[in-house]
Amino acid sequence: MRMTIDDAKFLKEMNNFVDYAEGFLIGAKIGQPKMLKNLGISVKELIEEYIDAIARMDPGKLHHVYEWYQAGSPDARLFNISYSIKGNGLSINSTFSQSKSIREGSKTPFYDKANIMETGVSVTIRPRESSVLSFDVDGKQVFTSNAVTVDNPGGRSVQGAFKNTFEGFFKQYLSQSMLDVSGIAKDLRNPVAFKNNLRAGKSGGKAVGLRVGADWMARAGAAV
Repeated sequence: MRMTIDDAKFLKEMNNFVDYAEGFLIGAKIGQPKMLKNLGISVKELIEEYIDAIARMDPGKLHHVYEWYQAGSPDARLFNISYSIKGNGLSINSTFSQSKSIREGSKTPFYDKANIMETGVSVTIRPRESSVLSFDVDGKQVFTSNAVTVDNPGGRSVQGAFKNTFEGFFKQYLSQSMLDVSGIAKDLRNPVAFKNNLRAGKSGGKAVGLRVGADWMARAGAAV
């Protein structure tokens, strides 16, 4: 019995496999910014929906980051979620915006409402259009010509509530469930795309590796 091996063909295929693997790694690096962008968009939407859901379940805790009497409404948010890509990482940030609604019994919007209530900053109220202030205390109308200082406008249950909810999303929901349920963690640990395209890489070499690696990495971010 006699076997003949085409050394030239064998070596070419082996070289193509090596080039395919190298191209896959380079392609994955090229696809990383797109993956991070897709991930940033998905996480932004998810954290907004997460905060809305918590606010609807417990309005007393997060009402301050929405317009008056609209806790949990996407159209009434006083918080803005943004993302930025820095090197190989993704940064998620939050800021507060000004309230435009007016609380019952008042005449003007509460300036810096979300930030003041969240941080528990004291507020001093002085009469502007008249010589006295008028407000309710336990159902009774009170008049005073002196400035009134409110030590904690939102109450203790509100102070720091947004920060805790924001951080809780990343510590619990994102890390423990979302990444695993979405499949992104599994995809990144086990690049099935590499194995599924070995036949094409056998003949196409580095060019195929580049395409497959970039596409695999980008799709991982869109899987959330």
